[in-house]
Amino acid sequence: MLYRKIGKYIEGWLTGSSDKVLIIEGARQTGKSYIIREVCTRMSQCFVEINFVEDDEGPGMFRNVHTTSDFYFALSMVAGKQLSQNASALVFLDEIQHYPQFLTLLKFLRQEGRHRYIASGSMLGLALRDTTSIPIGSIIRKQMYQLDFEEFIIANGVSVEVIGHIKEKFLAQETLPENLHNYLMSLFRKYLIIGGMPDAVNTFLATQNIAEVREIQNSIQSMYGDDASKYESAASRKLLIRRIYEMIPSQMENKKKRIVATDIQGRRGDRFAGYHEEFEYLISSGISIEVRAIANPRYPLVQSAQKNLLKLYMNDVGMLSMLLYGNNVMPIIDDKAGINLGALYETVVAQELKAHNKRLFYYDNRHKGEVDFLIDDSRRLSVLPIEVKSGKDYTVHSALNNLLATEEYGIAEGIVLSNNREVVVRGSIDYLPIYYVMFIGDS
Repeated sequence: MLYRKIGKYIEGWLTGSSDKVLIIEGARQTGKSYIIREVCTRMSQCFVEINFVEDDEGPGMFRNVHTTSDFYFALSMVAGKQLSQNASALVFLDEIQHYPQFLTLLKFLRQEGRHRYIASGSMLGLALRDTTSIPIGSIIRKQMYQLDFEEFIIANGVSVEVIGHIKEKFLAQETLPENLHNYLMSLFRKYLIIGGMPDAVNTFLATQNIAEVREIQNSIQSMYGDDASKYESAASRKLLIRRIYEMIPSQMENKKKRIVATDIQGRRGDRFAGYHEEFEYLISSGISIEVRAIANPRYPLVQSAQKNLLKLYMNDVGMLSMLLYGNNVMPIIDDKAGINLGALYETVVAQELKAHNKRLFYYDNRHKGEVDFLIDDSRRLSVLPIEVKSGKDYTVHSALNNLLATEEYGIAEGIVLSNNREVVVRGSIDYLPIYYVMFIGDS
């Protein structure tokens, strides 16, 4: 069984005093249902699971439920025996976005208090967009992602104690021994190939077969491309969503990785605002990670974001490497000279920072250049710029230098992540090995 950090959060909710409904949301195939089921069956005496997609394809007992009394009646038909033996149950509403009326009904189910509820949703951001009465105050929304790098190395046998030792080195800004560095880099390169989708990780651990891993990644990627048809009624919009999603890998290979509106349909004069709903779908569904542009960064960054410029990253580096390299993974494993792995490295950093609940931005100044990532540094009430380097020229970063030299921004420190083992502090720049990203902004 794969270790997932969010399991401890669910355990805390179960043992805590809150009666709010916990909703675990995120992209499809990230393991939401599995971890909820595993934790809740282990900790609850009476656990009832209802999958609304399966219900809609089958008996449809919950399809037209709009009142609490109708819900209790339908619930008794699927779990009457369990409920008769227990005064209350823990009810898991899986794929809650499939029956959007339940997002409103949760408020009243909670108020009546007959049972406790936990839910999951794969397209919850989109469902809430169209929900007339969001039960604010009655729900707790918790985002779940695929395995991050820390969870991946745990799955590959690295103990929690060893990770604790590595984190201590990170906090002390110390270099790891060469053998440990080489081992972590070998796992990092595997992560570039496998990514963090649970099915892909489990298949790799069981078979060590890259071809089988790629089959799983390809099926998930195709599923993401097809999902728009279920949530968007306009055929033209579905095609544009798929078009933008399929553009991401090729955009990642460009020097400027942002999406250009005129490239989407090849029409001069197109503007970002004309594709607002398409971008909203890709971001709200969790299949893409947005990174907004900022020309004049100040804390908090959200106040400085430019609405018409953004980069999109795929939500899983394994699927990106599948699209870019297929089954030929030796250039990644060997870190082959002449092969630019920058797109993969940046995607990992975007995934990690997002998994640490960071809002992501990048520095884009016509005169001073571009820095890969900016995040809020709440400890210093400042901005933390992060540059990602996959090659040997990791000390070359004129845009980062320009950014740090701009006194009006008040940025005290920047980070450069690379393959280099040594931790070096040079002026206001910290040079760190790429695997230390698993601790940056850790919350």
